[in-house]
Amino acid sequence: MALSKQDKSKIIKEFAREKGDTGSPEVQIALLSAQIDRLAQHLKEHKKDVHSRRGLLSMVAKRSRLLRYLKARDEKRHGDLTKKLEIGS
Repeated sequence: MALSKQDKSKIIKEFAREKGDTGSPEVQIALLSAQIDRLAQHLKEHKKDVHSRRGLLSMVAKRSRLLRYLKARDEKRHGDLTKKLEIGS
């Protein structure tokens, strides 16, 4: 259920702060959000997949920590990112 290389590179290109940027909080949060969306769709079909549900909860918690970090560092970037990704945080 991992993202394809094309999807990943598209997300990185869209959210990177500069060329070659893959580690900024914006890129990490965007990649996690895409994985979360994909896994949520999987779990709608496979309701009893407990192991994937645990992975989903882990990803949501990691995204939450990264969002908290970004908000503490730069609130404007946090606000722009949450609007762009349409996540309420």
